[in-house]
Amino acid sequence: MRTVVCIVEGDGEVQALPLLLRRIALARGVFDLKVGVPIRVHRDKFIRRDEEFRRQILLAAAKSGNGVILVLLDADDDCPVQLAQDLAARVAAIVPHVHSSVVIANHEYEAWLLAGADSLAGRRGLPDDLQAPGDAEAVRDAKGWLSQRIRNGRYHEVSDQPALTAVLDIEAAVAGSRSFRKFVEECERALAVIGTTG
Repeated sequence: MRTVVCIVEGDGEVQALPLLLRRIALARGVFDLKVGVPIRVHRDKFIRRDEEFRRQILLAAAKSGNGVILVLLDADDDCPVQLAQDLAARVAAIVPHVHSSVVIANHEYEAWLLAGADSLAGRRGLPDDLQAPGDAEAVRDAKGWLSQRIRNGRYHEVSDQPALTAVLDIEAAVAGSRSFRKFVEECERALAVIGTTG
């Protein structure tokens, strides 16, 4: 069994990320991927407190066996490339024997949904004519963008994020979001690694 252990910051990602990983794996002919319940962390505490960072990484490594650790956080106002590089170096220093990937969503996970928004039209109260914004990663509040368009309600991370992830056009999101493209590339690398060790 191929195992990916995820570290995330949001309640929505706890449900959505395993679903997204399985969809990517299935599209690439991997049918035996095991993704457990992600380890949820408080972003600032995880990043800024070395002992907390170390504790969570060691926990993920212990759960991964011969698998992979995948850290997914939102960039918020940080540079996603720099933050990913910094965190990846810290992870590698703690568990150099474990394959790991760090991906930072620019600015937040929901920007990935915006990148493939055309495929979400008519779902979860979104309008039938929904179209992706010109630059999904330039939207500063992707959750707010979705809330403004949902009829009779607002975007609920815990329920809407996994439901929209389940129908998201992955190729459209890849085309519309650089950070999502990086995420898919990291998933493909992880699948290749655990394909040789799992």
